[in-house]
Amino acid sequence: MTNNTTRLDHVVLWVADPAAAAAFYETAVGLEPIRVAEFVQGKVSFPSVRVNEETILDLAPHTLADRMNMLPGSADSAGHPVNHVCLSLPADAFDALRARLQDRGVPVSDIDHGLSGARGDAKRSFYFRDPDGNVFEARHYDD
Repeated sequence: MTNNTTRLDHVVLWVADPAAAAAFYETAVGLEPIRVAEFVQGKVSFPSVRVNEETILDLAPHTLADRMNMLPGSADSAGHPVNHVCLSLPADAFDALRARLQDRGVPVSDIDHGLSGARGDAKRSFYFRDPDGNVFEARHYDD
């Protein structure tokens, strides 16, 4: 990829407890936490977790809503999760994620086959919720 292609940089999720959310994403989902210590120390407004080298999930506390004034009505989005965020994984990481979630008692959906996405039809996919109710889809393609 070059710097001239469009990419997804980050998604902001509203969460009740950003440090706890970061711990969930680290232990259950396997994502790298970013700036959690700085958040706990009050040095930054929110922590994040890294999806890959180019994409992160920001874990915004509901208390940050009052400062969301970049567009009229932005603060009203606090507490309203997006429909879902989809993580595309290699097949072995897909299986490992599903096992980690089940080991931690996180409910997961049945496995679907052939759902369409950015890279065509996925071989397998399933859904789960984080502790704040945000819905995630995990999938893998044939590669």
